[in-house]
Amino acid sequence: MLFTDDDTALLADAQFFRKKAAITTKIRAMLETTHGVLRNELTGLSLVVPPDFDPTLHQLVKGEHLEDFPYQYLDCPKHFSGADTFTFRTLVWWGHHVTCALLLEGSEIGRYKRQLLGRFHQLAGRDLELSLAPSLWEWKRGEGYTLPITHDRKAQIAAVVAERSFLKVVRCVPLEDPQVREGQLARMACETFRSMYPLVTP
Repeated sequence: MLFTDDDTALLADAQFFRKKAAITTKIRAMLETTHGVLRNELTGLSLVVPPDFDPTLHQLVKGEHLEDFPYQYLDCPKHFSGADTFTFRTLVWWGHHVTCALLLEGSEIGRYKRQLLGRFHQLAGRDLELSLAPSLWEWKRGEGYTLPITHDRKAQIAAVVAERSFLKVVRCVPLEDPQVREGQLARMACETFRSMYPLVTP
């Protein structure tokens, strides 16, 4: 096992690691701001939620190995309890994109599926996509991974959700997008959460 010239140059590049640390700190601050905005959004909001749901619960997480890439995310609200999940995740996946995702599973899934189809045209055309992955924990997007929720796809999406025991609705934004570059993560997450209200409000 030998270091290549490229390996050695990167390993010795102190400036690269300082830049990485600085960016990590910026992302953390953006996610903390996002938490404040979403916490205010949740105050007094009526939602269809599992038993024991607490809208004040949240978590901030940082890691290095989401398919070999660093990541940082906020879960707010955060509900993982037994078979029940009701969580809105704002994920910054280095080298990929920002994803805002609503993760739904458990006791209310039948109602969420009915509302997805019954209020379909309120959700369609808002840059939302349905995850096609076999679990909640796949974060890639595109063909085979996500299906855009557009007005002409109701029958196709109905067929997909009929066999599902969970729902994951996402909005993926490129890291080069002006909203991301300008630090507007909180506004983007809040707007995305609001766009998903037809799925989870009475």
